[in-house]
Amino acid sequence: MMLLIVGLVAFFTIHLIPTNRELRNGLVERFGEMGYKAAFSVASLVSFILIVFGYGKMQAYLGSKNPVLWEAPTWASHLALLLMLPAFIALVSAYVPSHIGAMLKHPMLVAVKIWALAHLLANGDVASLVLFSSFLSFAVYDRISLKRRGDAGRTAEAATAVNDAIVVGIGLSLYLLMAFYGHPYLIGVPVVG
Repeated sequence: MMLLIVGLVAFFTIHLIPTNRELRNGLVERFGEMGYKAAFSVASLVSFILIVFGYGKMQAYLGSKNPVLWEAPTWASHLALLLMLPAFIALVSAYVPSHIGAMLKHPMLVAVKIWALAHLLANGDVASLVLFSSFLSFAVYDRISLKRRGDAGRTAEAATAVNDAIVVGIGLSLYLLMAFYGHPYLIGVPVVG
């Protein structure tokens, strides 16, 4: 559990930096924009790897060091599977200018919130509760922080109907790939069939 917690604390501490404009600007001034982005990326990647390994290790101890607090009912797993489709569409809209992204304002945060909520519904073990509630809490905090900083989010400036179709198509493709192949292969848990 310690590795998971260290990874989460490091990841979210790093991601708090952009929420403090004065701190972020000071680091950019000291290390340059590219230096700041490189350090931010490397630190984020390392802490994310700690999260993945820590969570994976806890899943190996399911029931002993990682007690199951509740068994998710079948409907919760089905609802989680359904929620992941809009999560993938929101994720793609964070990178492709679209009306969908403009409607969501901060599509990456929407994707993280849906992903975390879906996985909280489907998993009742302590490690899952810690992991997914941490991400959900941070995404809610970050959205509030963005609003307070006056960041209105995405606009429909470069959005087109073609881009909307691309977002939905890529989101659906990623969803199907993850559901049928990625989740069982990467996570070790089949979600379909």
